[in-house]
Amino acid sequence: MNNAQLLQDWERGPIPQPETYILDAYGIDLTGRYGGRPIKNPFGKASGQLSLNARQVQADADAGLGFVVLKTVIAEDASGEQTMKAWTVKETRMQVEPIAGKTVPRLGWTTTWKGRGWHDTFDAYLNLTREAVRIGREASMVVAPSVKYHLPGPGETDWRTGEYQHTTARLYEAWLSGGESGPMILEKDFSPTLAGDDRAGQQATILSWLRTVPGLIKPVRPVILGMKLMNTMFEDAFQVEALKAAASSGADFLVCFNRLFDPQKEFDGKVGVAYGGPDLSARNLKVLRLAKEAGLTLPPLSATGDVCTGKVALAYALLGAESLQMHTLFQLPDLYYECRSGSKSARALHYLLFHPETGLVPAMLTLKERSGISRFLDLQHLPEEAFSA
Repeated sequence: MNNAQLLQDWERGPIPQPETYILDAYGIDLTGRYGGRPIKNPFGKASGQLSLNARQVQADADAGLGFVVLKTVIAEDASGEQTMKAWTVKETRMQVEPIAGKTVPRLGWTTTWKGRGWHDTFDAYLNLTREAVRIGREASMVVAPSVKYHLPGPGETDWRTGEYQHTTARLYEAWLSGGESGPMILEKDFSPTLAGDDRAGQQATILSWLRTVPGLIKPVRPVILGMKLMNTMFEDAFQVEALKAAASSGADFLVCFNRLFDPQKEFDGKVGVAYGGPDLSARNLKVLRLAKEAGLTLPPLSATGDVCTGKVALAYALLGAESLQMHTLFQLPDLYYECRSGSKSARALHYLLFHPETGLVPAMLTLKERSGISRFLDLQHLPEEAFSA
């Protein structure tokens, strides 16, 4: 390993087209995959308040991210009715703060906010989708919309299929208008499975959602469907069962897993909030490990949850992740990135790739020396023991 060159690359700051440079300089192929599409590097921005306008998407394209998932829109039917309207709450305040792991001895970061999904009109979201897709195509960056469709609560039997049909069809039109062709990559947000929502209280209901939703979306238009799974309020065994249900549902890929829930924490007058940090990645990796040990055959994975360093990304990749998506990482204090040039997205990407102690490139070079593996997408074929993070 050329430590001197690594240090030099780290100190120079964000490098244009880093994946091309890394392939030439180090023989490391960072190509990832998201929604079945090759991406130039495995790092992308998760759905949230940092992907709700074209300016943000353009900054991510300029920074060199592999993909961006747009803010989650709340589905509506042809008349404009939204059964999940309670989720159209604009963020009023966000708080980014350090957090110590309870299950792992490490400091991390968590973001807390009061808002929920897209609060503007559906037409405005369609305009964003068109513009974001155009920006993504020009930069070879995949862009995907995210939707929260109706989910029947415990005791309900009717699915508001009109929301699925109308929202999916209109989004597909916007996808094509932005210059894409073929199937639309789409994430279905399962936030109501997170503890704290009254729809999260019954295991049978959650499993029913996971098994049913793909059959309501995919027949409407050509869609590559990703199911964004949350950490439920139940034990690890049920989380594995939820993975099993999602894997057999017809979903094309899974996003695993977003957020934990603290019923005691208070924020902005609300008791009980979601959080991230080291305990989130620890639980996610544990569940993926249990699923692997149980012999589950899973669709391709896009990992999320405390992806704060290249080594955490590598840990997810060894358990099957083909891409990584982050949100909190792009909101940290400037000093965290140890780099003063470039946008936050560019600095975050540089940190993930080149940090001398926790970067993905140094970690992959170590693995290359031990195993000969030099492609990111091949990491999932190695045992976890191949690299000790």
